Amino acid sequence: MLDALNQALYARETTGLTHHSDRGSQYLAIRYSERLARAGVAASVGSRGDSYDNALAETIIGLYKTEVIEHEGPRNGPADVEVATLEWVHWFNHHRLLVQRPVLNWTESAS
Repeated sequence: MLDALNQALYARETTGLTHHSDRGSQYLAIRYSERLARAGVAASVGSRGDSYDNALAETIIGLYKTEVIEHEGPRNGPADVEVATLEWVHWFNHHRLLVQRPVLNWTESAS
């Protein structure tokens, strides 16, 4: 975990960055917490029993990966991924819930 954290910190600007966790084992590691502090990264930890927040986020990320990254194929670079991501987020937040879906008649299906 520390190697992944170091790689992420090296590759990104950390000013104003907040690292969120669901109270995983990394927060029990002193070196991990110290590394976040040295980088000036604020640690944000959900309260006990907040696993639903993390599950929702992981579900959305899974949908995004399936619908945008894997389904639409390889991208030509980070700019293409950024545009595709913005389009998907716009669709997800503004159009997804407005699509007319067929009404299922459960009594016919049970027969």
